[in-house]
Amino acid sequence: MQAIAVCNSAASLKILSAETGLHPSTAFRILGSLIEVGFVERDNAGHYFIGRKISHLANRARHGGDLREEARDVMEQLRDEIGETINLTVRENDEVIYIERATPNRMMRVEQVIGSRAPLHVTAVGKLMLGELGAEFIQAYSKRTGLKPYTIHTLTSLEDLSENLHQATTQGFAYDDEEAEIGVGCIGVLIHNNNGEVVGGLSISAPIERRKDEWAFILKRAAKTITERL
Repeated sequence: MQAIAVCNSAASLKILSAETGLHPSTAFRILGSLIEVGFVERDNAGHYFIGRKISHLANRARHGGDLREEARDVMEQLRDEIGETINLTVRENDEVIYIERATPNRMMRVEQVIGSRAPLHVTAVGKLMLGELGAEFIQAYSKRTGLKPYTIHTLTSLEDLSENLHQATTQGFAYDDEEAEIGVGCIGVLIHNNNGEVVGGLSISAPIERRKDEWAFILKRAAKTITERL
């Protein structure tokens, strides 16, 4: 997705394979999966471009600017400053969707696939989004989803989750302590539009042993920049 996004026009499989370093058969399989969910489309010449669905998700935040466009260079600056993967997500129903990322040039890194989804209660940004939606929504979400565990660290009781969400909402950032994936730790903050509405989230994903608490304040600053642009 990132390789497609930086192209000025639709890109061929050969170009995308070269840009990503993936074998053509692997790239073709991934592109096929992205086409199925509407995040990528293919023209009559067999070239690939960003799908309308991902544009629709990003454009729901449009209040003077496109969320992905306004966030991309901020994310790249964060990546260069911190040296870890930066994610941009939006909420759709009970899940977050990864719509953009900036990855560092290092061997050991965490990569979230653009277009992938995760339940709200297992991600840092998702927790903040839940907290913003209030106690009634949180209770209903708990009943709908059963707070399915993804790892042994996932919060699976409403009481524990509510306590965690209260703390996260109060401090303005949230952690994912290996709750979605063992060995991975995240810090997330929310992005608002000029009306104060939540339009997305910004997060850092890293091996848990490399995560630093001070990243939360760097993320807040970056989210504020994006909010001002929107």
